[in-house]
Amino acid sequence: MSVSTQPGTQPGAGQARQERADREPQSPARSGAAGVAGPAAEVAVALRDVQRAAAETRQALARRLNMGVSDVAAMDQLIFAAEPLGPVELGNRLGMRSASATALVDRLERAGHLRRVPHPSDRRRQTLAPTEHAITEVATALRPLIDAVSAAAAELTPEQAAVVTQFLRTASRIMHDFAAEPPDGGRAPRGESRCGDSPVR
Repeated sequence: MSVSTQPGTQPGAGQARQERADREPQSPARSGAAGVAGPAAEVAVALRDVQRAAAETRQALARRLNMGVSDVAAMDQLIFAAEPLGPVELGNRLGMRSASATALVDRLERAGHLRRVPHPSDRRRQTLAPTEHAITEVATALRPLIDAVSAAAAELTPEQAAVVTQFLRTASRIMHDFAAEPPDGGRAPRGESRCGDSPVR
C-alpha cells in the first residue's frame, strides 16, 4: 500500500511515474498476451500494482520506525493475526528457519515491541503479543496512509464499495491459497529470510 498524497511526496511524482510507465513497452501481462484481455487484464494489472506498492510501503514503514523489513513483517503478522501466534507459527508465516525466527523474536522482545504470554488454551505453549507501545507506534506511522486510503474509499458509492470489497476478499483468498500450495505438489521450500536483519536506510 502506498499513496502519493503522503506528506513529503514531491508534487507531480505520481504523474511522472505514470508518464514513464506510458512510455515503456508493455509486458506480455500488461498487453493481455498472458491469456487475459480486456477489462479483466486491466484489473489484474491494477492488482499487481497494489502488490508492488504494498512492498514499497513495508520498506517505507521500516525506515520510519528504524526497523528491519523482516521485523516490520513480523509485527504486521502479530498485530493483525486472527489467532495467537507462537514463535514457530510466526517463523512459518515469514518463511524463516527456526533459528532465524528465534533471533527475530528475541530482538523484538529486547526492543520492547512484543512480549511472550501463555497460550490461552495450552499453557505449555507461548504466544507472542505486540506491546501497546508497538501498536501505537505503527498506527502513528501509518496514519497518513490510512487517512488517504480511507478518503479514496469514501468517494465510492455503496454499490461500488460492495463490489470492490467482494473482489479484494476473493483476490486475497486466491493469493493465500497460492501461497499455501507447495510447488509441483511437493514440499514447500523453507528458505531462510535474510531481509530486514538491519534497519532500512
